[in-house]
Amino acid sequence: MTSMETVFLNDPWWLILIKVVGVFVLLLTWTIFNVWFERRVLGKMQNRKGPIMNGPLGLGQALGDGVKLLFKEDFRPARTDALVFNIAPMLTAVAAFASWSVIPLGGPVRMFGIETRLQLTDLPVAALLVMAIAGVGFYGFVLAGWSSNGTYSLLGSMRATAQVISYEIAMGLSLVAVFMYAGTMSTSQIVAAQAEPINLFGATIALPSWYGLLLLPSFVIYYVSMFGETNRQPFDMPECESELVSGHITDYSGFRYALYFLAEYINVATVSAVSVTLFLGGFHAPWPLNGTFLDQGWWTLLWFVLKVQIMIFTVAWVRAAVPRVRYDQMMKLGWKVLIPANLAWIVLLALVRGASVHGWWADPIFIGILIVFLAAVVAAIWFSGPEPQPEAEPIDLDAEFDAFAGGYPVPPMPGQKLITAVVAEGTAEPAGATASSARRAATSNGAEL
Repeated sequence: MTSMETVFLNDPWWLILIKVVGVFVLLLTWTIFNVWFERRVLGKMQNRKGPIMNGPLGLGQALGDGVKLLFKEDFRPARTDALVFNIAPMLTAVAAFASWSVIPLGGPVRMFGIETRLQLTDLPVAALLVMAIAGVGFYGFVLAGWSSNGTYSLLGSMRATAQVISYEIAMGLSLVAVFMYAGTMSTSQIVAAQAEPINLFGATIALPSWYGLLLLPSFVIYYVSMFGETNRQPFDMPECESELVSGHITDYSGFRYALYFLAEYINVATVSAVSVTLFLGGFHAPWPLNGTFLDQGWWTLLWFVLKVQIMIFTVAWVRAAVPRVRYDQMMKLGWKVLIPANLAWIVLLALVRGASVHGWWADPIFIGILIVFLAAVVAAIWFSGPEPQPEAEPIDLDAEFDAFAGGYPVPPMPGQKLITAVVAEGTAEPAGATASSARRAATSNGAEL
């Protein structure tokens, strides 16, 4: 039995049950707070008040919305698959809660006289388990669109599928650098590794080695992938109201709709908690409070919650500041920018780490090869830029303009003249007009075609 199993399997069953209920209650109350928090942040940033009427500072608004959904009529449209339609939201909600089973909320504490950790369990591949559970949660989106038997719902689920494939690859690759640097995929051991002082080229710096700073490209790519993973603006394509009404959840209402709403906000907290665990030191206090009494016991839970809440604030900030991008732009960013950049960064990091371990930095041949390689990469990037576009031909404002030449009506530029065609005596129609409209115009003047 490994030391990790010894730590996490010594808790009695009733203490494990208490921690499970505690995590469940924490996520529910945190979700209610985050709904209110996001509305207030958006209100401040958009020069409006946000919720202020129900309860002190509007805190009762989110609670009232949740109670309303619980008691709202819950119906299922006709011609839907009843079994799959009911299972889909439950699958997404269960996956949202399950991810928190391996996330360390704090360090060792004493509960009812027993030394335990504020974490349900840990595994040698705990970080990969979170990614796997997130992938399972998206089956709820796919099944919701398929079982609804509606066009908008099906298109929303198809978009969600393509989006999660794109951005889960980028998110998973961003974690590879963390695994390489920490030498483990256990969440608790990654947090412990970030508490150690920075060792840079053999020199020790009295600062915690947060991977968000040491592995900044990985952190930036992970942060961008967060929005694609959680369907948040500017990547909320599966349920953008201007195109798909509500996407995969268009046909849901009542309690089943509330499960999707709950899962969305829990997923935002989950990806924020993973970023804190893997990149921002986990539950440890920031410098210069690290290593003090404020970095022990129940204080660690406070630091974890504060860090996650700051990340959730940035998610709300992006929603208020960044407009929704086009679908092709989102997919291009994932496949042509984030994934190639991630692969190049992993190769470079592996080269640097291998050179440090084997002492290659003292070899001039290795330095020469490295310089030639970097020069080749820079040259390839420089010469593979976008091809120059031909200059647009000047518009002749005196020439007649056919608004229907491309198949769709296009408004003319200022000064351009529309081409007109005489249909009947005293009647003129734009060129490209349909025969039916020409017939109506002629008939209204008493003429026959």
